[in-house]
Amino acid sequence: MSAARRETDLSDVEAVEAPGEARPEDAEDTVLLFVGGPLDGRVEVRAARHGDPLPTVTHVHLHDGPKVVSRYDLHPLPGQTGVYHLRPAVRQPSRDDVAD
Repeated sequence: MSAARRETDLSDVEAVEAPGEARPEDAEDTVLLFVGGPLDGRVEVRAARHGDPLPTVTHVHLHDGPKVVSRYDLHPLPGQTGVYHLRPAVRQPSRDDVAD
């Protein structure tokens, strides 16, 4: 029989550090909040061993219909906290909007 699969968070994955990239022992984990879009309300704890949070996170939803891509931009807060805000959608011109 197959074993049940468990969803893995970023903080659950063991990092492999390259020589010279060791993080300080006193580094703190970062709390990241998501605002807007499909990840609205999500709270992630990024382990200090993973380094600083990325400036942009891309979320791709592939289920039940067309692919939906959402991008979140990091807005750092004091301390070890940051908020990812949903990036406003960029409207792509349709064929009807293009002048002949």
